[in-house]
Order: sequence, then structure tokens, then C-alpha cells
Amino acid sequence: MHHVSRGFFALFAAMLLALSLGAHAQDESAVLQGRQEIREAAQDALSTLYEYQPSARYAVEHAAGYAVFSTFGVKLLFAGGQQGKGVVVNNRTHRQTFMKMVGVQAGLGIGVAKTRLIFIFETVSAMQSFINQGWEFGASGSLAAAAGGEGGMFTGAASVAPGVFVFQITDTGIAAQITATGQKFFKDDALN
Repeated sequence: MHHVSRGFFALFAAMLLALSLGAHAQDESAVLQGRQEIREAAQDALSTLYEYQPSARYAVEHAAGYAVFSTFGVKLLFAGGQQGKGVVVNNRTHRQTFMKMVGVQAGLGIGVAKTRLIFIFETVSAMQSFINQGWEFGASGSLAAAAGGEGGMFTGAASVAPGVFVFQITDTGIAAQITATGQKFFKDDALN
């Protein structure tokens, strides 16, 4: 009788291990899939940006790094929450850091907003600060995008901090006003 229970325990332990390994593999595949979806969304957003603003390609490729976020927000009757995911790419090391974006918009009406934000970091320190400390847009107001300057590289982008420019793409093109008010950006622990 003693041998049976020991054998049963060994079998039970092996089953538990197999289950936990299976769950781990499943988690890992969900993480890989999540990263891949974000990379594809980022490439799509960059292609769209270059279509609307060809000079932006030089700015993105010659910067210390860049970040791309896609938001799919649904505005509810009284307050709409917007959330999105994105990735920061270090142009020098090619390291990718996955990020989350959340925000709350107050306002009436029902509508669906699909917005893409592309950050360009001119310095490594601006990029590291964004990754490690996160970022928050002010709670109200919007930023006007630059009409020109710097050889047109940042035309259509708003300067949001020293060495940080942002393009906002909507379904109709590059927005003249960056309206990501109340949005917070921070590291996505689940995907890094």
C-alpha cells in the first residue's frame, strides 16, 4: 500500500510539473504574439507617417530612438477610457522596450477613436527617461504641431519636451493638434 501512494505521489508531481510547464509555454507564446502584434502595428504606423510626411523618415532613422503607440479607445456616454500599446526602439542598440498607454477622457457622446502616436527621441537620455520614468501628457489642452523648421523633418510634429517630438496620426492624416491629453505611458511588465 505504501508503494502505491508513493508512486501515485510521483505521478501527481509529474502531472503538476507538466501542467505548469504547459502554462508557462502558453504564457510565453502569448507574450511573443503580443510583441509581434505591437511590432506590426508600429511598422504600419511608420509606413503611414512616411506616406503623409516623407521627411519624417530621416528624423526617425537618425534619432537616438523612437516609440510608436496605437490606441483603440471607445468613448462611452460620460467618460471614455483610452488604452493602447507600443514599443520604444533604440536605434543604436536595436533594443525594443514594450510600453502601455492609458488615459481617461471626460466627455459626452459615443465614438471610436483610433489614434497612433509616434515619439522621436533626439537624445539617449530623453529616451531612457521615457522608458524608465514613464511619461504623462497634461490633463487638458492640446499641443500645436510645428508648421515647419529643422528642414521640414519635424513638420507636423509637436515638441513635447526637450529633444522629444510627437506625431499624431488619425484616420484622416497627421493631426495639427496633439490631443493625447491625460495619457500616461509606462513599461509593460508583462511583455518585457
